Amino acid sequence: MTSKTVTIKNRAGIHARPAALIVNTANQYESEIFLEKDTMRINSKSIMGIITLGASYKSSISIMAEGPDENDAVEAIAKLFENRFEEE
Repeated sequence: MTSKTVTIKNRAGIHARPAALIVNTANQYESEIFLEKDTMRINSKSIMGIITLGASYKSSISIMAEGPDENDAVEAIAKLFENRFEEE
């Protein structure tokens, strides 16, 4: 299993548009990919799951993946967070 912790840098947090970007990116990989905030873990291929995280500005999120392309999957999703979902 590969994991990485990221911080939400865009002021709006994770709303519908960033959630859709995460889901679209996650679906490009075969691995199982999860996002975890506090004690809540969700499947990153579920837009409703991502929105229910309630991830706001400066929240820490752990990205975890397990499967044949887990390293690439974690890095691709982490890059979305680092680039502020291209919103700012």
